[in-house]
Amino acid sequence: QVQLVESGGGLVQPGGSLRLSCAASGSIFAVDVIGWYRQAPGSQRELVASIPAGGGINYADYVKGRFTISRDNARTTVYLQMNSLKPEDTAVYYCHARISLANYWGQGTQVTVSS
Repeated sequence: QVQLVESGGGLVQPGGSLRLSCAASGSIFAVDVIGWYRQAPGSQRELVASIPAGGGINYADYVKGRFTISRDNARTTVYLQMNSLKPEDTAVYYCHARISLANYWGQGTQVTVSS
């Protein structure tokens, strides 16, 4: 079993920053890809950034230059540093991992960008 627990969401003013964390536990030794998605009210869940096992990093065009995804050396925690936040970044952010072709999701953390 795999558990993903997000933290770090909250309310921030436009132009501000937040860092999200995703702590992974369980059978995580064969991760195909790990990353972050988000879902705004009335919208579909969309990819924000991901780290594939084969290397490299993928970013959605709308976060390039503003968000940075990283992983700790133990490969058990994934971070999403979000800078220059905009109101349209308001959403529930979900940690995602695909392990041996199975998808796992965290419970989500709310990010609200508002003055």
